[in-house]
Amino acid sequence: MNAVELPVTPAATAACAAAEPTVLCVDDEPNILSALKRTLRTGGWRILTAGSGAEALQMLATQAVDIVISDMRMPAMDGAALLEQVHAHWPETVRLLLTGHADSGAAIAAINRGRIFRYLTKPWDDGELHSTVRQGLQMLQLERERRRLEALTSRQNAELQQANETLEQRVQERTEALAKANDTLKRSYLTGIKVFSGLIEMRGGRLAGHGRRVADLARKLSQAMACPDDEVQQIFVASLLHDIGLIGLPDALLAKPAAKCSDKESMQYQRHTELGEQALMPMEEMQQVAALIRSHHERFDGKGFPVGKSGQSIPLGARILAVVDAFDEMQNGHLVESPLTLQEARALIRHGRGTQFDPEVVDVFLHITEPERRQSNPEVILGSQLLEPTMVLARDLVSPTGVLMLAVGQVLTAPLIQRIREFDQRTGGKLIVHVKPRGGL
Repeated sequence: MNAVELPVTPAATAACAAAEPTVLCVDDEPNILSALKRTLRTGGWRILTAGSGAEALQMLATQAVDIVISDMRMPAMDGAALLEQVHAHWPETVRLLLTGHADSGAAIAAINRGRIFRYLTKPWDDGELHSTVRQGLQMLQLERERRRLEALTSRQNAELQQANETLEQRVQERTEALAKANDTLKRSYLTGIKVFSGLIEMRGGRLAGHGRRVADLARKLSQAMACPDDEVQQIFVASLLHDIGLIGLPDALLAKPAAKCSDKESMQYQRHTELGEQALMPMEEMQQVAALIRSHHERFDGKGFPVGKSGQSIPLGARILAVVDAFDEMQNGHLVESPLTLQEARALIRHGRGTQFDPEVVDVFLHITEPERRQSNPEVILGSQLLEPTMVLARDLVSPTGVLMLAVGQVLTAPLIQRIREFDQRTGGKLIVHVKPRGGL
């Protein structure tokens, strides 16, 4: 379909970051629009409605919209075609699709064409709809912050070039400022990845905490195998996001043990590696990460999915991720009906050496996970009341429900500590904080 030429007013671009998020609901059935508006009104968002794809495009051309929720089946222009147009003209706008159970194939096509954030089946669950809109707004805010930091870095680069022509001291000052901005951008990027991983885990069940556990162990394993720093970083990010393709799967399927899945359900589950790769395809800097996500269920003997790669043809990062992912799934996930102990899971990993898993990766993995060899990290565990300014987080600070609050390396300040304590009091005083040791602790 050719892109429709639409006028875009300054209001539709300059007002993107309005204080009150705007949600546009599109459906050709007035009763559905009324139900959506009634459901979403309690979220504190500005709700707009359109009865057709053409009407929705006209509204988007004249005012800022943060999220578009479109029905799949509409006359003249269906939801997939509409969201494809939205992606072409307003790529920052988050796109959600409402479908019937019979439209799953069309929904997958819409994911590819319109790059939708997520699709929900009708009749929708009000709580899930609210949660999905909130997650979409959070993702949108992260993207805007990333762009702001990139613009800041670009501007400081220009200032640095100008300073280089005048005074050496100014060059030094701007160089330090640029390094700080770049470091902030890198930390913000990694924190954004962790936050997005946390949004995936907010679905609960087997996803809760899985990405962070897998990422931490995969990083240790790749470092033990002497991987270059940039490759270690790619493996870490891929581990955080390796289940991104599961976002569109129903909760019932995610909660079912693998042994009890039907052939149809297994095929549906196996598609998540390719869907994960497709979700990251628009981001050029994530292509190597996407390749690891695509291949992390390949087997060393060639009997895995999605394409049956074998041996060294599987990227090393994917071979590492395969071992760590399976290890955590055995203890916390859905590979077996009853969770295994650490020793039982290690025994199964050893059993898969040379068939399911790379022998070299398994050998290093078994070495670093031996209970007698595991050493505690150089860190101190404290309750929130014992925190003091200038302390530095040794681990990500995660809420009791698994949501990332602060990233590792964050320096604590008095106002920040006060907010942590207030949150801890509201949630029952169960917050555990890991900080780096210092004199006097």
